[in-house]
Amino acid sequence: MEKENREHKDSVFVDLFYEDETAKTNLLSLYNALHDTEYQDENIVHKIKVSDVLYKNFKNDISFEVDGKVLVFGEHQSTVNPNMPLRCLLYVGRAYEQLVDKKARYRTTLVKIPTPEFYTFYNGKEDFPLEQELSLSDAFENPTGENSVELKVKVVNINSNKAHELLGKCGILREYSQFIDTVRKYSREEDSIKKAINDCIKQGILADYLKRKGSEVTNMLIAEYSYEEDMQVKQQEALVLSAKILQTVRRQTGITDEQIAQEVGCTVGEVRNVRQIFGI
Repeated sequence: MEKENREHKDSVFVDLFYEDETAKTNLLSLYNALHDTEYQDENIVHKIKVSDVLYKNFKNDISFEVDGKVLVFGEHQSTVNPNMPLRCLLYVGRAYEQLVDKKARYRTTLVKIPTPEFYTFYNGKEDFPLEQELSLSDAFENPTGENSVELKVKVVNINSNKAHELLGKCGILREYSQFIDTVRKYSREEDSIKKAINDCIKQGILADYLKRKGSEVTNMLIAEYSYEEDMQVKQQEALVLSAKILQTVRRQTGITDEQIAQEVGCTVGEVRNVRQIFGI
């Protein structure tokens, strides 16, 4: 049995759709909603374990195989990262390593592989379109008309107020969205998570799940929001650092990357990244 990595924390989304005793049923419900199918046998769902590709130290993604497809789901409560296609490319490569026998890769006959699909479910506070598609080719330095490699990630806004049709098709996803709404409603109150959980149980929102795992959900939410706050702080720090580097470059013509790094208090690599991004 694989030893649990205590450094990694699961989100409520991951627990609900991957770890919980109802996870396969929930996954199948979500799959049916995405593909307009009516599968009932949860044994057709095969979980795939891939770590440390989409997120570090905090597990906010899941992958599974069903009906000849390998699906990768991620969740965002902050700004959607435009590098998700690149991360998913690395992710699906790791998944195929598990799904395809090593010896089979060298056969002279064609080896069939599950068709990949990538989804990100957005439930952040910022205004975001109902749907958006992110393409790997957007990151190519010299894209062509027909790129040799392409990967697309479908971003779906699952906030309740957006009323995406997927929420109407998948009851468990709709209840999860309502649960997040309720947590935010109580966010400024004392014992906010406890109040949100109790309120959801009364309203029949994830009631059975929350009755069984209320304390675990509380701990997951604390870890989740701590992670989100940490990410926001790091993003703000990165913006401040970029501004300092830009100011230094524009103020002193001919200054070297090493001199900028010493003056600003950062690494030479960070200076070069900013120069590359802004073309300076």
